[in-house]
Amino acid sequence: MTLAKAYVILAKEHGNLQLAWELSSQIRNSQRLLSQGAVSGRAITQEEAHPIITRLARLIYKAQDSHYDISTTMVTLKSHALALEERAKAAVVQTAEFGQLAAESLPKNIHCLTVKLTEEWLQNPKLRSRSEEHRNSTRLVDNNLYHFCIFSDNVLATSVVVNSTVSNANHPQQLVFHVVTDRINFGAMSTWFLINDFKGCTVEVHCIEEFSWLNAASSSLVRRLSEMETKGSSGGLKTQEREIKFHNPKFVSLLNHLRFYIPQILPNLEKVVFLDDDVVVQKDLTQLFSIELHGNVIGAVETCLESFHRYHKYLNFSQPIISSKIDPHTCGWAFGMNIFDLIAWRKANATSLYHYWQEQNADQLLWRTGTLPAGLLTFYGLMEPLDRRWHVLGLGYDVDIDDRLIESAAVVHYNGNMKPWLKLAIHRYKSIWERHVNFSHPHVRECMFH
Repeated sequence: MTLAKAYVILAKEHGNLQLAWELSSQIRNSQRLLSQGAVSGRAITQEEAHPIITRLARLIYKAQDSHYDISTTMVTLKSHALALEERAKAAVVQTAEFGQLAAESLPKNIHCLTVKLTEEWLQNPKLRSRSEEHRNSTRLVDNNLYHFCIFSDNVLATSVVVNSTVSNANHPQQLVFHVVTDRINFGAMSTWFLINDFKGCTVEVHCIEEFSWLNAASSSLVRRLSEMETKGSSGGLKTQEREIKFHNPKFVSLLNHLRFYIPQILPNLEKVVFLDDDVVVQKDLTQLFSIELHGNVIGAVETCLESFHRYHKYLNFSQPIISSKIDPHTCGWAFGMNIFDLIAWRKANATSLYHYWQEQNADQLLWRTGTLPAGLLTFYGLMEPLDRRWHVLGLGYDVDIDDRLIESAAVVHYNGNMKPWLKLAIHRYKSIWERHVNFSHPHVRECMFH
């Protein structure tokens, strides 16, 4: 078809409009057949393709018999190839941007669920009373139980994390979940975990705005986000707009950075497992709490293979403050499923280290965005590697993950833009997530299927 398209241009340039029309007609027939095959998901048969290919071949021979000037033909083909290459590059950029926008948006079915749950929260004072009572439970500070923290503004995703964790636990009633969300989603999140039973586990929900200690005076990140918001509302700097325009808001969300404040959020706890809201748990995670961290603060799965995913991929080693303190070949690791020793954290004063690096990166010269680079620096020399089977990544972008690897994983992570609650999710991984969605709940049923 590419050759036929080139001859369409040549035919038009030489005034042979009939040949150009015939070639264009057969190109459209070819495209229609390919489109039908793609939509139906079936292979195109030889019987379907042969007549079109034959007619197209005859027209190409006819065009060649016209003996167009060879130098003109070469120039035309070259310019056509360059134009196609530019279009392909533009399509790649456009696809990435559209994918980013889709990943950032909240699907209408989840928005519908959030609205219905918020209405229930506002109309039912008993729910608010029960929520206050739950906050006084001694289970929330009992270090003999297994504590998990999730920071999210997505009710359904958080529910899947909790449900999959308790479903695979040997003793789910010994599990305690500490969920932090924002003011907008607080009512919906609280209602969901009050009106549903998760095998006897305890779930407390906090609103990030409750943390008065998390302010611009104590946190450089809060200060920077406040400045960005102020500049954005007053027109802002164009350079700053370009800086954040196509980045996922999650990366500059305070919720996403709460992982660096876990000891302040949970001051009475000694150990906690942190879970991202785009994971699914497949094994009993209570065994994580008995892993020896050898005095380190965080347990994480390493992600480096040969030269990939080492520190030099995430950090700017042309900056002396990085190159003088950090080994560029240190193996990277993953956030999303981590065990934290909060006693060791407080001893290492890791949150202060996080603040230090955020201050050093005020001009975004050390790293661009996201929480992982900050984590790699904050916990440098304080990370204990875990067995890779604890945390398998890539279900949000990699279509070729080995089924055996997925089956063996304690936690699978949909990191990437193709989240399981979006229409652009990778189909072969979607059922892993959906099996933990309570489709029988009236609100879910109404929002998901209408």
